[in-house]
Parts: sequence; C-alpha cells; structure tokens
Amino acid sequence: MNAPSQITSDFSSNDLHARIAQHLTYTLGKDRAHASTYDWRMAVSHTIRDLIVEPWFAATRRTYEAQGKRVYYLSMEFLIGRILEDAMINLGLHRQIEAVLAEEGIALADVIEDEPDAALGNGGLGRLAACFMDSLSTIGCPAFGYGIRYEHGLFRQRFEGGRQVETPEDWLNQPHPWEFERPEAAYTIPFKGTVWDGIWTPSETVLARAYDTPVVGWQGQWANTLRLWGAHPTELFDLDRFNSGDHTAAAHPEALARTLSRVLYPEDATDGGKELRLKQEFFLVSAALQDLLRRFTTEYDDLNLLSEKVAIQMNDTHPALAGPEMIRLLMVDHGLDWDAAKRIAQGCLNYTNHTLLPEALERWSTWLMGRVLPHHMQIIERIDAEHRAATGCPPHLGIVWQDQVHMGTLAFVMASHVNGVSALHSDLMAKTVFADLNAVYPGRILNQTNGVTPRRWMRLANPGLSRLITDVIGAGWEAELDRLRDLGAHADDPDVLARLAAAKRANKVALADWVAAKTGITLNPDALFDVQIKRIHEYKRQLLNVYETIARWQAIRQTPDADWVPRVKIFGGKAAPGYWVAKDIIRLINDVGAVVNSDPLMRDRLKVIYPANYNVSMAQRLIPAADLSEQISTAGKEASGTGNMKFTMNGALTIGTLDGANVEIRDRVGAENFFLFGMDADGVQARYAVPDHARKAILASKVLQEVLQVISEGRFSPDEPKRYHGLVDATWNHDPFLVASDFDAYLSAQAQADAAFKDPDHWHRLALRNIAGSGHFSSDRTIRGYMADIWGAESLLQDT
Repeated sequence: MNAPSQITSDFSSNDLHARIAQHLTYTLGKDRAHASTYDWRMAVSHTIRDLIVEPWFAATRRTYEAQGKRVYYLSMEFLIGRILEDAMINLGLHRQIEAVLAEEGIALADVIEDEPDAALGNGGLGRLAACFMDSLSTIGCPAFGYGIRYEHGLFRQRFEGGRQVETPEDWLNQPHPWEFERPEAAYTIPFKGTVWDGIWTPSETVLARAYDTPVVGWQGQWANTLRLWGAHPTELFDLDRFNSGDHTAAAHPEALARTLSRVLYPEDATDGGKELRLKQEFFLVSAALQDLLRRFTTEYDDLNLLSEKVAIQMNDTHPALAGPEMIRLLMVDHGLDWDAAKRIAQGCLNYTNHTLLPEALERWSTWLMGRVLPHHMQIIERIDAEHRAATGCPPHLGIVWQDQVHMGTLAFVMASHVNGVSALHSDLMAKTVFADLNAVYPGRILNQTNGVTPRRWMRLANPGLSRLITDVIGAGWEAELDRLRDLGAHADDPDVLARLAAAKRANKVALADWVAAKTGITLNPDALFDVQIKRIHEYKRQLLNVYETIARWQAIRQTPDADWVPRVKIFGGKAAPGYWVAKDIIRLINDVGAVVNSDPLMRDRLKVIYPANYNVSMAQRLIPAADLSEQISTAGKEASGTGNMKFTMNGALTIGTLDGANVEIRDRVGAENFFLFGMDADGVQARYAVPDHARKAILASKVLQEVLQVISEGRFSPDEPKRYHGLVDATWNHDPFLVASDFDAYLSAQAQADAAFKDPDHWHRLALRNIAGSGHFSSDRTIRGYMADIWGAESLLQDT
C-alpha cells in the first residue's frame, strides 16, 4: 500500500493566489477592493483547509484498507490555539502564503492575529491533548480526538482593580472555517428517568452532533480528525406551549441542549452546577462511544474483535464514565451479556492520571449519579461489587464509598493500563494516591512522560531560533527532535552563541513592543525576563514568586545603587471562578505590580507584568522571550508540566524544584544548567510532620518576615489594609504547600540566576545546553510510547 500523498511547498504562487482569490469571491462574497482582514483570513483559511482535505481523505482510506487499530482520545479539553499558521507550517506553505498576501498589500501577521483562539481548554491538560493530536498525525497513527464544541469555552479574563473578572469567551461569534459539520453523525444522549428490570426510560434527551476538524501532521503526510460534539435539542420547542403564550417554557429543550455545550467547567458550587458538569462528561463519553461502535460495526461483525481494533484513552477522570457506558451500549444496543461487555470494555479502555492530589480526583454523590444517570449508577454498583469480590479490598478502596462515586477508582478498575505523565509522578502515584489499588492490580501502572510538539512551540513560535537550529544541525529536526543534542557541540562557538543571543533579544523586543501596546508599560529588553505562566493554584506557588518579588523590591529600595540585575517579572494564568484563594493571589500580584511599576526608584531595575486572558497565542509570545522559567511547585504535587518543556526548548533556564518532569529535564540538560532549590518529595513529607513548620520557617527568615509584614500593613492595598490578612495568616499558620519552608532556598536560587545573567556569554551557553538537552520532550516520543506500551497501535506511514 502506498502512503497518502505529501503536501509540499511545490504549489506555485499563482496557483495559491488563484485559490485564495476564488474563496474571497465565491465563499466570502467580497472583491479585493472591499475585503477586510477578516475576509482575507477566511479566504486563506479555506484555501489551506482545502489542501488538508486531500491527505485527510487519503489517511481515512488507508486506515480502512489496513484494518489496523484506531486510537480514540477522549478529553474534556483540546486547547488547540490558532490553527492557520500551524497548518501553513505543517504544509510547508508559510512563505508562499506570505508572499501572495504581500502582493495584495496584506501583512500575513495581521491575518494570523485576526484569528481567535479556540477556547476549548484551560491549561496543560488541554494543550497536551492538542499536542498529541499533532503528533498522532505526524507519526501516521489512525486516531480520533473526541471533545466538546464549547460555544464559549473557558471564560475570558479581565482585571478590574486587580481582581479577576470572568466574561464569556466569544470565539464562535463568527464562522469557524476549519470545521465540517456532520449532521448525519448525531446521537441521542439520555438523562434521568427510571430504570425498571434493566430497561432505562430517560426523561430528558439531547442530540450530540459532530463537528470535524482535520488535524494535519508535519509535511502534510497524514491528517486525523478532531471530532467535537455540539449539543442540540431533540425537539426544537413545544409549539403548543409557544402558541399558548408560555414562550419561555416552550424553549426549554433548546435551552437544556445549548447549556450542555456552552461553557467549559461551569462553576460547580451549586447542585445545578454539579449536575451540569456530570451531564457534560456523560454527553462526551456517550457520543464518542456510540460513534466508534457505529464505525466498528460497519467494518466488523464480531464485537469480540473490538479490543484488537480499538484503543480508548481517557484523559483524566472526566471521561471515566466510558467504562459503564461501554458496558451499557454493548448490552442494550448490541445484545452482549454482562461478562462479555465488561471484558471488552476493559480491553479497550486506558486511563491517564494527571494528579497526585486526592481531592483533585473527581467524586460524585451517589444521589446525583443515581438521579442523572440511574442506569449507570446500577452498572457502577455491579462493577464495584465485582471489584471488591475479586480483590478482597477494604471498603475505602471501593468505587462507591461513603455515598460517593470515586471516578479515579472507577477509571483505574475499568482500564487495562493506567499511566502517569512523568517518571516521578508515575512512581509517586503507585506509592501514594493509588498505592492500594496498585497492590491489588499489580503491573497496571506505567509511565509515559509528557511531551510537546516542536512544530508549534519552536518552528511557529520561535522562527529565529528555528532558523539557527536548521543552519547548525541541518533540516528535518522538527520531526526528529533528538537531533537537538548535536547543538551541544557548539556550546563554545562564539558565532552560534551570538546568533542565539540575537534571536532571544529579538523575541524580547517583540514582547516589549506588545506589552507597551497593551499596557503602556515600557520594558527593557536587556533585563532578565522571568516568566511564570500556568493555571493559578496554590500548589503551583505563584505566591512564592510574588513574595520573592516583594523581597526584591524591598532590597532595591534599601540599596538602589547596588549592582542590580534588571528583572521583569511576568505572570500569566487564570483562576477557577470559585477558587477564592487563587483569585486573592491574582489580586496581590496585580497590586504589587501597581506599586512596583510606579515606584521611581525601580526604573528598569524591576517591573511586574500580568497580561490578562492568558491563552495559547499569548504563550507563543511569552515563551520564546523568556530568560528564566519558573517551575516552582511543591515537590510531589505537579504531575508533569509541559510549559517547563516548552521553555527549555526555547532556551530559557529553569528555576525549579524536583517536581514532575523537572526531574527529567534536569537530568537531560545537566544539573549545572538548572537552578534547583527546595525540598524533594520525601523532604516535603518529612516537613509536614514538623509541628508549626510554617511559623518556624518564617521565624528563621528575616526577609520573609519583612515581606509578610509589609503585606499585612496594607502597603499594596492602602484602600483596604486587611485585604490580604487571609493569605498572610495562612502562610504563618497553615502553609499546606510549604511556601515559607522553601522561601530562603528560592531566594538563594534567584541570586544564582542573577549572578549567571551578569555574564551574557555564560548565560547563552547555558541556554544552548538547555535547548540541546530538550529533544526527549517531543510529543512524538510520547505518542510512540503510548502506541508501543499501551495501545498496540502502528503507524501507517512506517513503510514510506
């Protein structure tokens, strides 16, 4: 069999120009003279989409011919970012499109900037899923990504008086040119009702309709499908009620459906919010499983082959209902008995764990589960009974325990493989959060360290660095990232170091220009750009960073004429709407920034920047410009991280703890090229055993005492001096994430970073070694590991 044809840069400029002009005229209904940036973007997007369709169709035909195993990746998040530039780069058409638009007097950068970010994720979980889709296509592994087509997605963040304010994201307020609506691929999703003698009579239903986005891999050799489900009513509205004047009640079916696919992670502090989240998770799972079973049964007659032909990956606990739903569908729709249905379901399912925090493993009350999904509650109870009987496990290891359904346990019991996402995380998972389950299901846990796609996070985000790498080690490294190790031989080459320095400075100048346009704040591009961008959470310890920022500000004020290394502190990230501590930390960062940035003594010595509404496109600006990467979570709390990998690939040095993938990054880049501080995971556990550990740490640190004192006095909140008493009190008396205990070590590591930055050649040599050591962290390597160790899937490009 021949591989799908490769899209290359062989298209002539005239051909591309004609295609774009045709879409401008016939798809957008515009002539050149009156076309807006939006019109040009849509015309270019449709042109690129047309070129993706050919390898997409060819890959589908090849998959059916080969009759190999398909992978189905179930995730509540796919943080795909902007698509246009990524697709152009993978197709090798970036320069040609840029030239065509230039002939029309249009800047490609303006066209790219016009595209909204698809608001389909929150952070690392969703960005990992997007990287995996890119790598699955690059490798040629037949796969579907299944998610939800959120109308508003995660909220749009803005700041009012330093506080986070959430407003709806509007990315779908305009046509989305990358998707194909599939009205024929629609499935009824049931909720509530009653179960009698094994027959479920639901009282609510919605329709899941498919919207397909082709995801093309590197060099356009293969394209897989990201299938997102939109919720639609099974009945448009109640005409009798409408005609009787009860217009609101008449529209209830439509309102119910739209609610399901409107917002990612709706606030669940209320019973209604919890019900909506549970419904969303089942909506995704049921639609995906009905779809893959339909596809399977069109090819095969024997359902016993399912686990040979289908691998399902549950990305976190959100899709954990896949186990009971697969059993239900196989029994009710396909006539299998319980034992066969359960065996087949377990043979297909695999579970990726992303947390070591027991409280982060989802739990639903049996009352809610029984009311919203009554049949599934019965199935879960039977799975649980068999799990208990087979293992003899104590009650607390049950799926149903203390009137709650433990979704992590359900996912673990129903999966063939359970993987962690870094070597440390997988080891700790087996020893801590799933220690007892690991004992009764030995060998089920394995590791697949996360990775990121170098196509987006180097080639697209950092073209200057990418050109340097190609010039030094040759072309093609984007799909063979281990070749970056060849850069190590050039660590003492002054020409290479000078070009690396120039590429970094250009990125910093571009970021400074963007910040000035957004905020009016002027940045010195020769300062050390110190960046922490991630979801705001106590264990990620943005609080440790802002405490150090205050300490630095105080020290500069005390001795302004000392030889200070200019520093720009950059934060980015969102807090969950109901996470009040995280929102207080955001406000503190902004309040500190307001004081620091207006302090005439600081000048270029210290600036604090917190751009609102962090997303993929912002990350593509910040990461290439970063000198220092803040990866400072409490050891043993971060599963992996992927931002740490992106920073390393782009030549930022890491200041971090031995947590998550930091451990493997440090091993790969060399301990001497990494600013390590703080306790390891064992040290953290030992510290927890020390009575009053927080108070003891603070009393031993004069600097931290002064930081906490100036916050308590209201220096950063003069209008409300007690605003941060809660944060200060928690640091003194609780400090569950050991900010106080690690503070002095963090201060020392920051001083080491300052000292290293004073010698530019030394710093750039360290940066080059980080890039050279980062090749292991490609998501291509991660996906090959899943294919070999978990899915048993093969590339259909392997004979090319």
